[in-house]
Amino acid sequence: MRKVLLVEPAIAIYAFAFFLTVPVIQQYIYRRIWEETSNSSLMENTTTTYCELNKSNPAYIKQKEVQEKTSLFLMEMDLTSTVPSILVAIILVADGDRHGRKKSLVLPSVGGLISNILLSALSYFSLSHSIFFAISFFGSLFGSLATFIGGGFAFIADLCKEEKQKTIRIAAVDLIFGLSSGLAGLTSGYFIRGLGFPWTFGVASLLHLINIFYIIFWLEETVRVSEFQQNTSVSCIEGLKETFSGVYMLFKASTCKKRTLIIVLLFTFMMYFFTWIGGSSLFTLYELDEPLCWNEIYIGYGAATFTSISLTSFLGVYLFSHCLRDIYIVFIGMFSYIGGIVMAAFAKTTLLMFLVRVPSLLCFMPIPVLRSMLSKVVLASEQGAVFACIACLEVLTGACSYAVFNSLYAATVAWFPGFSFLFSAGLCIIPLAVLCWLMCTSWHEEDLASREYEEVSSEESNER
Repeated sequence: MRKVLLVEPAIAIYAFAFFLTVPVIQQYIYRRIWEETSNSSLMENTTTTYCELNKSNPAYIKQKEVQEKTSLFLMEMDLTSTVPSILVAIILVADGDRHGRKKSLVLPSVGGLISNILLSALSYFSLSHSIFFAISFFGSLFGSLATFIGGGFAFIADLCKEEKQKTIRIAAVDLIFGLSSGLAGLTSGYFIRGLGFPWTFGVASLLHLINIFYIIFWLEETVRVSEFQQNTSVSCIEGLKETFSGVYMLFKASTCKKRTLIIVLLFTFMMYFFTWIGGSSLFTLYELDEPLCWNEIYIGYGAATFTSISLTSFLGVYLFSHCLRDIYIVFIGMFSYIGGIVMAAFAKTTLLMFLVRVPSLLCFMPIPVLRSMLSKVVLASEQGAVFACIACLEVLTGACSYAVFNSLYAATVAWFPGFSFLFSAGLCIIPLAVLCWLMCTSWHEEDLASREYEEVSSEESNER
């Protein structure tokens, strides 16, 4: 069977399956906590979920209590999977530099398959929702989204020889994530209404199964493993040392300027990812609450608007990369996010909430561009190590962001639900300030990477 070097289908399938379950889990937990708190089922009609608007009514207090409990439950569930995901991402993605990328793609798909089968059983038999913690922890042992993303981007970096091509190709992968997540969000409400929660998780399980077959039987490996490596048996401890040494040497063997630049770019990526994930993760809870009171169909429509944002962000990267430096593209994307999230803080009508996406049309741009900037700094043999660092930062930053913003939302939802959005916008000042400092320097990441390569090549030739 002829294999292909096309990882995009695997990314699209995994992203759709993963993001299909995110709003489904949130809404399932919201309903279960609502039933436990109010001793009644959640009433809804074709456009809205029941919301009490009268603040003097005891039902209003119960409603806010459900919001707080759901927010804290989601935060605790996310923290359960943080540490295992970080360790697995470091091991699998960095190990891909020597033993291939496919392991970092297959294992998260296997974890997603098993987790969704368990979630289907949990919702079908109405088991205790505390089991979500065990399922979340178990799924993280396979690496989850961070490992898959790290492996996918390292796979793309292996195929790209030109720097501009690398920026556009990485942005294209983020576009696939955006399109898949938007389509998954759009259809999630219809899946819930038409099939129910158990069969919706079953659909996600089937998609992960298809993905496993594609990666194993149709996807070609980009890293060639020699017969000597295949036949040489390495102990588990030695393998771990070899894997972590790749990440360690990424900083140890670099020049001072290169090491500082990598750290600065990683910090900028981490801070923007923190604010972006934290603010956007609250949209579902915000939309379920008054005065919007959206049901699962409207929430699906809202999630689907991210499709247009990912598309316009990709077009922005594609067009701006021909005339602007990467750092200016990141600036534009951050200001786009600030405009949208500030508008969301004061959105009180359905129309205005949908219009929030208009100023946010370019807010995805900083993520792929910062990934590309980091990839350009390092050598070809260090791609797995740098994307392992990025993947670990995504897991750690995402977990911290969920914890901070869900706790903040729970504490402020009673008096101003939009405060968390304003807080997210204010935090963007930090990465913007770092970028201003970086822009004032004379460093160019592309020149640094090529100069480093030439130094290594000349040293090798002298030794010969």
